Amino acid sequence: MTPNKPIFVTQPTLPPLEEFVPYLEKIWESKWLTNAGPFHQELESALAAYLGVEHLALFANGTIALVTALQTLRISGEVITTPYSFVATSHALLWNNIRPVFSDIDQTGNLDPNKIEAAITPQTTAILPVHCYGNPCDIESIQRIADTYGLKVIYDAAHAFGVRQRGLSLLKQGDLSILSFHATKVFTTFEGGAIVCQDAKTKQRIDYLKNFGFADEVTVMAPGINGKMNELQAAFGLLQLKHIDRAIARRLSIDATYREALRGVRGITFIPVSPETTPNGSYFPVLVGERYPLSRDALYQRLRDNGIFARRYFYPLISDMPMYRGLPSAAASNLPVSKHMADQVLCLPIYPDLPEMSLDLIIDLVRTAK
Repeated sequence: MTPNKPIFVTQPTLPPLEEFVPYLEKIWESKWLTNAGPFHQELESALAAYLGVEHLALFANGTIALVTALQTLRISGEVITTPYSFVATSHALLWNNIRPVFSDIDQTGNLDPNKIEAAITPQTTAILPVHCYGNPCDIESIQRIADTYGLKVIYDAAHAFGVRQRGLSLLKQGDLSILSFHATKVFTTFEGGAIVCQDAKTKQRIDYLKNFGFADEVTVMAPGINGKMNELQAAFGLLQLKHIDRAIARRLSIDATYREALRGVRGITFIPVSPETTPNGSYFPVLVGERYPLSRDALYQRLRDNGIFARRYFYPLISDMPMYRGLPSAAASNLPVSKHMADQVLCLPIYPDLPEMSLDLIIDLVRTAK
């Protein structure tokens, strides 16, 4: 049975409108719409406390946060990164006139530490890994490499809101971590993002850079950008934060249902997650192998024909896109695991308001394919 409306990979969970109205009334009364207003300041503090970090700077979106993070650390030359990500990861490098150097991933979907050192050159200044699907990178190995070669580490943690490893926030690793609060993410402010940093001095530089470089009315400290989060976004974030634990719990329940129902289906495998990780249920990727009755693309179409808009996330690889495929590191021979995963991956819908009937339909469509 096809659902009455399309089922996408992820959808924002909207709290009752009446809960948002008091926030709107306060904004209208204060007439403070942007420029680090009271809700902005409150959300920065509330998120830092919830995520277990000391310094967090809000942004209008995660891409501007990525671009600004590179500016913050004055990164130049070459940066080693993954081809298996959303394009914003590499686009942020190009916007800073930095050359991406692609390195292959391992079975977790994250940069393979065993491949990173071979990609380092005298021009390398940083590593930009992604905690893909919220699955933690091998942070110890990556930091060891960075320390050996004097490199900065900036984590694209767009999928990793609230993820912990061995009880500690994943966002405290590296020099900076970048969050996205896009409407499709676990925690959303419509659009939005943040940079998590390790000290107050770096936080101050980030705050200058996201507001055109202004330190006061007449002093501009750096060639900054307009990356500020407005009061409407911040207010919505505060409201979302009240419901986030329930939302994550529901995501993890759906994740468990998928795993139980699809475990043992011939040709369907899951990306491994470390038992030391406290996940957030941000995505549910499966790999559609040769033993499955249908190709990955045929299963994608079967779901789509039944109103289920699964996503081949991430396909194609960033390294296959026109602005990157000419790079020596983009060669398919350099990225065999990335290519293999991109050709097999399919992300199934997972979000708190996913109806049980729709969940059952998705599972049935996967299990009964011939």
